[in-house]
Amino acid sequence: MKATNEKKVKEEGASKKGAVKAKPDAAQGLRDFFEDGLKDIFWAEHALIKALPKMAKNATSSKLIHAFEHHLKETEEHITRLEKVFDSLGLKAVGKKCDAMDGLLKEADGIMAETELGVVRDAAMIAAAQKVEHYEIATYGTLRTYATTLGESKAATLLAKTLEEEKKADVTLTEIAMADINVEAAHADEK
Repeated sequence: MKATNEKKVKEEGASKKGAVKAKPDAAQGLRDFFEDGLKDIFWAEHALIKALPKMAKNATSSKLIHAFEHHLKETEEHITRLEKVFDSLGLKAVGKKCDAMDGLLKEADGIMAETELGVVRDAAMIAAAQKVEHYEIATYGTLRTYATTLGESKAATLLAKTLEEEKKADVTLTEIAMADINVEAAHADEK
């Protein structure tokens, strides 16, 4: 009965008006989607390793520079942890271009190119960095949930640890912004 229902749902989904037709290599189940998400975030973390030093060099606030440098070290740990996740699943750790992270990092590059070095750029870079953090929080939260659902407890534990670190990084950025950078940026025109 279950197989019949799944077949019916697939047939209805395939013919549903306005539905996007899946690619031939589309995920067939939650595990496929989980593994694909791991490849995305693996690529994203590697891209972030390249972006964070540039962001630190373009910041003027010592607190913000330190936050970017600290998160670079954490991101290196996230990659190592992801390698352990792949290993726990019996998979090779490989990345797949993550369009979301690529877009967020291009936006950060644009912010640096469109603002003068100083407090306004710092405020804008915090916003860009928080968009990255929110993407990572959403991704790691989803992947942890998938791992739990699929009975992959070791992967779930590793992903949960990274999720908590991403949340802390977001809080740190908010604290830096609220402590002084946003207020200084708001009054930058008055100087």
